[in-house]
Amino acid sequence: AAAGLSYVGACVINTYKSYDNFLQDEYALLPAVIIVCVAVVMFIIGLIGCCATFRESRLGLGLFLAVILVIFIAEVSAFVLAFVYREKVKTDVQGTMRSVFEKYDGKNSESVVVDYLQEQLHCCGVKNYSDWTTTQWFNSSGNHSVPQSCCQQEVKNCTGHLDQPQEL
Repeated sequence: AAAGLSYVGACVINTYKSYDNFLQDEYALLPAVIIVCVAVVMFIIGLIGCCATFRESRLGLGLFLAVILVIFIAEVSAFVLAFVYREKVKTDVQGTMRSVFEKYDGKNSESVVVDYLQEQLHCCGVKNYSDWTTTQWFNSSGNHSVPQSCCQQEVKNCTGHLDQPQEL
């Protein structure tokens, strides 16, 4: 169980590291950090529980039960925090993404992050490709197109024009 929790927490943290430019709230990863910490403690306590079982120590098993209950409460707390902050994180990420998309010029570091995000998640824009119509990139590019990172990978010669949304 500890290994499973460690893996899940580490995956969440690793995934969000790729998108840290979009996360303004420093507490967005708090539930994942709690899960990893609980997993480490669970592993240690599991070893102690095994030793207490082999020695048939009544005190050791009672302590093991108490610690397991504390860990369970911490896991429930992490779940509640994740559920409560879900909408706040979503709103913060969308607001930040919109401001980053506004600064997109195809050359700066924020543009690289936007391209990476769109290619990795196979998406275009914050909600869809029409989000690009309000950006400086769309209006200044002259041809009113979206970036090449919006194009589907299997489509050859994609221009990013909005009159061909099946390519995006």
